[in-house]
Amino acid sequence: MLKKISAAVLLAFGLFSFNFAQNFPQNPQNQDNEDEDIENFMNEFEQNSENEEKAQKKFNPEIQRTFIFSSPSYHLDLNPHTSSYSNEAQIINALQEGLFCYDPKTLDPVPAIASEYRISRDKKRWTFTIRDNAKTSDGSKITAQTVVDSWIHLQKTPDAPYSSLLDCIKGIKDYRENKISEEEIGLKANGQKLTVILNSPTAHLPRILCHHAFSVFTGNLEVFSGAYVLKEQDKNQLVLEKNKNYWDEQNVAIEQVIIKISDDKKENSWLFNTGRTDWITTSFDTNSLINKNAIKISAVFGTTYLFFTCKNPVWNKSEFRNALLTAVPWDKLRSDNLIQASTLVYPLSGYPEVEGLTDYNEDEALELMEEARKNSGIGQDEKLEITFGIADNEYMKSLATILKEAWNPLGVELVTFKISDEQYLSSIPYLNYDIFSYSWIGDFADPLAFLELFREGSTLNHTKWTNEKFTEKLKLAGEETDESMRYKILGQAEQILIDDGMVMPISHSISLHAINLNEIGGWYTNALDIHPLKNIYFKETVYAVPDNVAIAK
Repeated sequence: MLKKISAAVLLAFGLFSFNFAQNFPQNPQNQDNEDEDIENFMNEFEQNSENEEKAQKKFNPEIQRTFIFSSPSYHLDLNPHTSSYSNEAQIINALQEGLFCYDPKTLDPVPAIASEYRISRDKKRWTFTIRDNAKTSDGSKITAQTVVDSWIHLQKTPDAPYSSLLDCIKGIKDYRENKISEEEIGLKANGQKLTVILNSPTAHLPRILCHHAFSVFTGNLEVFSGAYVLKEQDKNQLVLEKNKNYWDEQNVAIEQVIIKISDDKKENSWLFNTGRTDWITTSFDTNSLINKNAIKISAVFGTTYLFFTCKNPVWNKSEFRNALLTAVPWDKLRSDNLIQASTLVYPLSGYPEVEGLTDYNEDEALELMEEARKNSGIGQDEKLEITFGIADNEYMKSLATILKEAWNPLGVELVTFKISDEQYLSSIPYLNYDIFSYSWIGDFADPLAFLELFREGSTLNHTKWTNEKFTEKLKLAGEETDESMRYKILGQAEQILIDDGMVMPISHSISLHAINLNEIGGWYTNALDIHPLKNIYFKETVYAVPDNVAIAK
């Protein structure tokens, strides 16, 4: 989904100040009932959305109108094979669709272009049936071969971030690395039947296939497989119109969607207050919003963290990295965040407790650094340099200052290099710095959505880190059919990652929106912050207005 990356500037989410901030649970991994706490918190601030199940099941066509929402002003890449930002995912999910799509509330996979599927007894052969009425926006029939062609195109696309998520399919990784031919891949098309052969049982495959990277994409950016087509686009807005060839077109309520590109807090708030926009997904002034019930804030399956790369000597060794981590004042580093994180993966129900990074001991850090220098033949007085590529915003500058002060006593000089917010993520693979930052939202509700970022051979792994024990754990987890045991193994893999000193978790993510759920249906807060436009509709709503209030239209 989503599987999506949030730009580093979105780290500023942690700096929002709300009157209800104290209700957020801190350090959830240290709480016995962390999932219940988050769920209770979400319930408290989503009273309107809790009534959504009771809303009319069918929308009234006569009251539907253009739906307008505001989106961040980052450069938009609407190619599903190369897109990586979460705001892009929100739009692409409306334009392109694959075998599955997300349930708007639970995020469970829902059959989309595939009407049904069967799994073999050994759970390694999946057979999908493509809908007979599935077409792209130009009227072309979607067949099993169309899906295969799209997935092959993804593997051929340079710098496609999510292509390795299909490595569970037999031969996909070898094909991407030019070791075998297309015919040797475990993908077979026969009319409307698609057969997928897996390396090992992969129960979460439908969750992976919800992601926009695996949608049916012909390679033509003017042809769409989703509920909407892109009619107009300029630097200020996008206009989407209903795709008349979409297989489920009759159940899409909104004929037109206008997406306004803006980061102007005051402007966005004014547009919402005056009814000129229906939903704000970007910056707004919470204090100036008239309808406070429209503010929707919730925990998201995401983590903001810093990570090391293993490109340069010294910092590619775990003993040096762990010396630095022991010198980090974690409470200070995380102090501006609502949900502080000491682990990478936000604890899911059934996921084992992982020992996170909380220890701060200056004396121990000095001892570890002295030992690391001795083992590598580096003089105790030799100044070591470490480079940190940061997004050009105040929050990242403040983190860099804290780390610089913490590491200076170890004889380590932190040098920062500023990168524009818009270029930050795309620059990481090509820059030779030692530390970068991510604000990552899982593409599906599974620990693997985070651990894939560090898997050897993954197209998402920009760290160049490899660890045989970590790789073996992921392999074992992929072969495990018992979900509780699989989670246990993945928890062990995360522990290896943390103990090797590769990541510095800062906070778990939150989402912030403004939307009036008394008027709008089909929109829910959820763990991946994904809100499919095809499910949104306007409700029939009656407001009780006091006699002494005059309404002007």
